[in-house]
Amino acid sequence: MQKEKKPALPRRETGIYAHIVGWGMAVPDTVMTNHDLSAIVETSDEWIVTRTGIKERRIASDRESTTTLAIRAAQRALEVADLLPRQLDLIIVATSTPEHVFPSTASLVQDALGASNAGAFDLSAACSGFVYALDMAAHAIRIGSITHALIIGAETMSRVLDWRDRSTCILFGDGAGAVVLSASLEHGGVLSSVLRSDGAGGQLLAIPTHNHAALGELKVQKMVMAGSEVFKFATRVVDESIRQVADRAGITLDDVKLIVPHQANLRILDAVARKLKIDLDRFFINLNRYGNTSAASIPIALCEAIEQKRLNEGDYVVFVGFGGGLSWAAACIKWGAPALESSRSLLNTRRRQLRYLLARWRSRILGWQRTISGFFKIFAPRRIRASFRKDSKLPKDPD
Repeated sequence: MQKEKKPALPRRETGIYAHIVGWGMAVPDTVMTNHDLSAIVETSDEWIVTRTGIKERRIASDRESTTTLAIRAAQRALEVADLLPRQLDLIIVATSTPEHVFPSTASLVQDALGASNAGAFDLSAACSGFVYALDMAAHAIRIGSITHALIIGAETMSRVLDWRDRSTCILFGDGAGAVVLSASLEHGGVLSSVLRSDGAGGQLLAIPTHNHAALGELKVQKMVMAGSEVFKFATRVVDESIRQVADRAGITLDDVKLIVPHQANLRILDAVARKLKIDLDRFFINLNRYGNTSAASIPIALCEAIEQKRLNEGDYVVFVGFGGGLSWAAACIKWGAPALESSRSLLNTRRRQLRYLLARWRSRILGWQRTISGFFKIFAPRRIRASFRKDSKLPKDPD
């Protein structure tokens, strides 16, 4: 019996479009090659390349984290967009490897940028997270709720890998990518999206926490994956979601100039291309140099596609992610960032740098003030405590 096709829900048209106007990426300096891995686990360069297409990946140092990588990518995206941090209305960080349950990574990014007018939260949808976050922000822009949003995919997957498990440790790397979305009356930007999930397959790709009582201590906060099942899942859903998102945007596959997929495995992408009956060259692929960076893989790939001039104004590009959840998502974008009200200027660059510096000092001063306040609360008389609160001041907003 043929499954009845559900009609697409009508979209509320406001005449406002969410355009990508800025982009940036950040990856650690440390490169781990397949030869390096062969000294840790029983494998070889030939074995890894044949099965995955990956040759090397980036590994975060002790001084790098999901947050620091996210901040660097965000700053570069704001530079391209020529926006001041205070102009941001919303920051979303898609990540599976936050440093805290709370505060959110997005809140830490918001503080570091000095984005004093922005709401901030993390989104957990594994390797699909960046597309999920893009959809959330685009909807908020289209209904007129916000004007500018910063969307970041950031991961330090090396911190959740079991380096004795050859099936997972060869695949993943660290990095971050970011885009700025801005409202415009010019047609284009994020035209359509498809978000899907199948929680019945959640155990196939997971990072258990201490709240998962059924697992032993050794497996807590380490990735577990049923590789063959995830492979079957990905090759089953990715081509369908690409077709759906193109159809919702009112275009055909032939109109799509470039597909920027989640960089999981070259064999998956090759299988999807065959199912779609299109050339693999229409997929932008950089997993050979970065491996699977989960939620960061699509924005990192986008930044490199732009750098290599793979996108021109008016081109249609499709983002497609898939991974833990199980989840998958796709978005269709008409490329062509509209000019912002103010052209990029040296003055704005200096203002951003000053903003970052003052934001850093503001956090330090607040920390010192709370420490001193706590000391006074215990030891100082009430009259002195009141005087300290009255006289304490913070740096003023430079904008």
